[in-house]
Amino acid sequence: MSSYRQILYQIVFRTKSNKHALTEEHCDELYKYISGIIKNKYCTIYRLNGVSDHIHIVCDLHPSVALADLLKDIKIASNIWMKNSGKFPDFNGWSDGYGAFTYSIKEKDRLIEYVKNQKEHHKTFTFMDEFRKLLIKHGIEFDEKYL
Repeated sequence: MSSYRQILYQIVFRTKSNKHALTEEHCDELYKYISGIIKNKYCTIYRLNGVSDHIHIVCDLHPSVALADLLKDIKIASNIWMKNSGKFPDFNGWSDGYGAFTYSIKEKDRLIEYVKNQKEHHKTFTFMDEFRKLLIKHGIEFDEKYL
């Protein structure tokens, strides 16, 4: 018998100190680089987008991949790439934490659209407003001092 699973995640992480360091001019290259990391881990990427201080990833995790390991690999490799490329001069690293939220496959298209429209969305909402809303929506308890 085969194993079957569906693990749809929205993963959110930000720059260190919430610094606006992800220049729009080079974000497509960054997103392609991160997409490559995800694909090399046999995960399926549906959408990756963000704004100047954070990134959203919509993906399905391969059963052999631990979420924490995937995030560690993405952050370490992209950190090195970004610093070596010289294309993100204000970037000083990623924050330590992240948010990872699971969704039903039925919500995939809506979730992809939400991530696709990040620039529009963040004209009225800050990262912290959005992140708090995600935590509350998913019933995750949190302490403000750690956000």
